[in-house]
Amino acid sequence: MIVALTLVASLLTAPQQLTVPGAEKQLIATLDDLTTAGTTQTGHTDPADWAGLHSAATVNPTGVPGIQIDGYFPDTSTTNATHGWNHDSQFVIRLPKNWNGGLVVGGTPGNREQYANDYTISDWVLAKGYAFAATDKGNVGAAFYEDGRRPGDAIAEWNDRVTQLTVAAKAVVKQRYGKQPKRTFVAGISNGGYLVRWQLENRGWLYDGGVDWEGTLWRVKGDNLLNFLPPALKAYPDEAGVRAAGFAAGSEFLWPFHRQYYWELTQQLYQKELDPSYQGAAADYDYDQRKPYAAVAKIALTGKITKPLITIHGTLDTLLPISRDSDVYAKMVGPHRPFRYYRVEGGNHLDSLVDAYPDRLKPLLPVFRNAFEELEGWVSP
Repeated sequence: MIVALTLVASLLTAPQQLTVPGAEKQLIATLDDLTTAGTTQTGHTDPADWAGLHSAATVNPTGVPGIQIDGYFPDTSTTNATHGWNHDSQFVIRLPKNWNGGLVVGGTPGNREQYANDYTISDWVLAKGYAFAATDKGNVGAAFYEDGRRPGDAIAEWNDRVTQLTVAAKAVVKQRYGKQPKRTFVAGISNGGYLVRWQLENRGWLYDGGVDWEGTLWRVKGDNLLNFLPPALKAYPDEAGVRAAGFAAGSEFLWPFHRQYYWELTQQLYQKELDPSYQGAAADYDYDQRKPYAAVAKIALTGKITKPLITIHGTLDTLLPISRDSDVYAKMVGPHRPFRYYRVEGGNHLDSLVDAYPDRLKPLLPVFRNAFEELEGWVSP
């Protein structure tokens, strides 16, 4: 046993010799704990980046030693100020000492930075032995739409950056452990879930499967947030009108919070990205009249996944209502592709609201973890 362990150790590439292909900058650190319990103390994560995505009752594993690589790929935009770099396309790659042969790649939810998945995804998969990689998607913050030359370019970059990171992370895994990952999964929440869908539709050869946690739905014609948020804004607080926009009966207690913090802001940001010439009120926006089809076509989903996908979505999602999002996407995928879909009764878009309504809401993070383990079994040789 001692001889075998010595042999395995000798096959590992030294940390200082690791190189992220295509990276303009990289910093390598050997850490006693790659989970947020350790990286919060050492400055290798940003708690503000993952705040609000989990309930206070969440229990995470700790004590995963290994290597973390922070860096960025070449980019001309500068909205990500993490580490004082003022440079977008930042990434994080984590390589656990005790590797199980797998890799998990994620893109961030919302317009957050590369550490947004740390508490919800990274901690848990690292403890299972997976290498982990995540990207800031190439532009961050409330002004992300200012990136790119044409409408839709900023969101289209998100998909390119996930692909870029996946290719690079696989190469780093091979450098470190001496072989390619035997399984590569992609996982994400909200906008990150959208990235999972897009990757499995368009870059399926890079992955063995994915878990989509309430991914954003983009279609040229049909349901997307630019045609259900404006009617909800116009109707609010009329319950019949908001329900007609797609928001579930029984979610009424969540409407005031989402109306104040999410509906209008979300509508405005994506309208500015996809239809920047519009100057009217958010509630008056008419997608079918405006027809920003060329911009949306750059990012649209088709449902034509090529690798196993599990989608989970809460029935009380009050930002991306399930009837206008994952119910629709499930029909787009159809019965003949490798797809499993779980509608989570009482689940909302934000697990943090479970703390305020523990008797009304169900957290999705435990469902995500079950789905991930189901995916492991599904794609096992």
